[in-house]
Amino acid sequence: MKRVGILVGREKTFPSALIERINERGGGAVEAEFIKLGGVRLDEASHYDIIIDRISHEVPFYRAFLKRAALEGTYIINNPFWWSADDKFFNYSLATKLGVAIPRTVLLPQKDYIEGITSESLRNLEFPLDWQGVVDYVGLPAIIKPFDGGGWKNVSRVNSLEELWRVYDTTGTLCMTLQEFIQFDQFVRCYCIGQEEVMIMPYDPRKPYLSGEQYINDPHYLSTELAQRIAEDVRKLNRALGYDINTVEFAIKDGIPYAIDFMNPAPDAELASVGEFYHNWVTNAVVELVFKRLAEPQTAPRYRWDAMLNPRPVSEPQQALSAVASAAEQAARTIIAQPVREIPADIAAGASDLVNSAVEAVSDLIKPTEPAEPKPTTKRARPTTSKEPKSAAKKSATKTAVRVKKATPEG
Repeated sequence: MKRVGILVGREKTFPSALIERINERGGGAVEAEFIKLGGVRLDEASHYDIIIDRISHEVPFYRAFLKRAALEGTYIINNPFWWSADDKFFNYSLATKLGVAIPRTVLLPQKDYIEGITSESLRNLEFPLDWQGVVDYVGLPAIIKPFDGGGWKNVSRVNSLEELWRVYDTTGTLCMTLQEFIQFDQFVRCYCIGQEEVMIMPYDPRKPYLSGEQYINDPHYLSTELAQRIAEDVRKLNRALGYDINTVEFAIKDGIPYAIDFMNPAPDAELASVGEFYHNWVTNAVVELVFKRLAEPQTAPRYRWDAMLNPRPVSEPQQALSAVASAAEQAARTIIAQPVREIPADIAAGASDLVNSAVEAVSDLIKPTEPAEPKPTTKRARPTTSKEPKSAAKKSATKTAVRVKKATPEG
């Protein structure tokens, strides 16, 4: 019997649907279940052929367990080794090499550092930072967000250099990026499953979460040419990154789709959030992926870091063929969805504990933030770089809470 384990957080409907449909299709030959973990022994054998991971990015214990399971030959969706190493700034840099349009982006030095980092530790940093040069390059308004974050946390829109300083001064030890804000004409969120199947979802990030208004009712939202370009960009990015489940968000301006976020390897698929149509599509696509992976030949694990980063890349012939695939083939693997039916009130109410924090984070997404009242004793925020970081290092030992500001479409 083949076994599939599901590792989840607060999700309810999506993992339950996966288990139900995998078991139904498996007919006793494939069994899916929620994983139960206690202390994990160093010599413990793997109990699963495939594990679908939805939460280890937030729970280090789970991440360590998944890496151990991968060494025993378990196929992890998504790869915990690469997911641990990945970050959004690398993603943007890679995308530019692949020919995907990316907003102008700058990686910023941290504001504070962990205890023990001194001025000698930071001698390679420019001080003071050329803030005006950064803003001149990126433009205003701009989006400041963590270089490896998710869930719309610590994301802010800034409209002036002074506002950028104020927000930057709250970021503590987080490493941040500043990115050009795209005043979009259209916006889409795209599921990608198995680096092949693409669902293009017309989406309005300005609408409140669970409002029923985020997913746009317009079957002709994109032109055929634009939809094809976006689908190709989605596949290109996910094949390069190796993610089997991911979403890519595009802000479209003057016909150009700018990829603004594509490090979402545990994207939302809850019924009350994405709606019945998208929920069913993602569930069915992941079930198909599970059985496809189970049918593939199993090879002995190679205990090398490079092999664990990308144990099963898309084959070279397949990558080569994808570049010249016919329009009909591309269209067959790309869906521009019809509108989603309303979710029953009882299901939506049951999801409230899952989305409380997200509701606050994504409201008023593109409205300018109100300038904060400056504290009488606060000076202009500057990166603690090469000149006087010692005091900042001491301060960071106690400055552990970072203020969360309202999110923007570029989250």
